Amino acid sequence: MITVLLDTNFLLIPGQFRVDIFSEIERVCGFAYELAVLDLTIGELKGIALHQKGRDKEAALLALRLLDAKKVRVIDTKNISFKNVDQIILNYAGRGAIAATQDRALQSALRRKGVRLLVLRQKKYLMLSEN
Repeated sequence: MITVLLDTNFLLIPGQFRVDIFSEIERVCGFAYELAVLDLTIGELKGIALHQKGRDKEAALLALRLLDAKKVRVIDTKNISFKNVDQIILNYAGRGAIAATQDRALQSALRRKGVRLLVLRQKKYLMLSEN
């Protein structure tokens, strides 16, 4: 089973672009997969929900509700030496996981490591890159 690691900005897609990322992931992934999110990502979403206003706040609240409803596995990062979310994603995804992110810099770093990516295209659908 392959882990699909969801980044914060990726989880904001349903609220920002009205794209059902969960049905899109199912459409794109023709293999057994498990959705996962870092505990730090949940913290980032809660921070956005608490400190932002308008669309960003609503998108973060929706993302938190969806994570709960879809019972996405939460990865505990307390025992990881570095606390930068992007570094943890780079490290974790480098072990065979697929990274789902809209962060261009992170995408470039992941591509250099040969990590497969799930990305939003044309603000309408997801695409899985094959590196």
